[in-house]
Amino acid sequence: MQEAVTSSGADLGIAFDGDGDRMLAVDARGEVVDGDQILAILMLHLDVELVGVTVMANLGLHRLAEEHGVRVVTTDVGDRYVLEALYREGGLLGGEQSGHLIYLRDHVTGDGLAAGLLLCGALEGRTLEEAAAQMERFPQAKANVRAAVRELPESVTREVERLNAELEGRGRVLVRPSGTEPVIRILAEAETAAEADAACGTIRALVTRELG
Repeated sequence: MQEAVTSSGADLGIAFDGDGDRMLAVDARGEVVDGDQILAILMLHLDVELVGVTVMANLGLHRLAEEHGVRVVTTDVGDRYVLEALYREGGLLGGEQSGHLIYLRDHVTGDGLAAGLLLCGALEGRTLEEAAAQMERFPQAKANVRAAVRELPESVTREVERLNAELEGRGRVLVRPSGTEPVIRILAEAETAAEADAACGTIRALVTRELG
């Protein structure tokens, strides 16, 4: 998709997953625009008061929502949890970084084609690159450690708490057992890639030592 967009001189490209409920976009430079960035574009264009996201949502999306007075409802990973939260809270818009986008004004669940059309309409004469730049995207570092456990050791939770206190709103560390695989998923987010990588590496080493 990226090569097709740049080689053809297209303004943007949109890709769907196998069953069409997820979509991601590529701008004219061939850069991927992920679900968080698309959600940010739609959030401002549709002027919603509430948006539903998962714990994986980029900190930049949270900051943008706060700047514009949009309430963010955060759920566990999975579009079904976002959908449940929207119904419960009376919201219309939500989604995941992976490309699940939900807009309940005209639909009852996520629809990749509808999300793609919404995105195109939200550009309002801008390039996709310009629209996506509304959200500052914080660097993220991710890792998986194989371990068949449902609860984290106290040593890991303490270190996560310490790192989050150290980052003080400039980033965060999230560690959770996967709901689909025997792995521990680690996400570190910070203002610089170096900080995110360092935090992720610290937690990965600890989880590997304790559980790997």
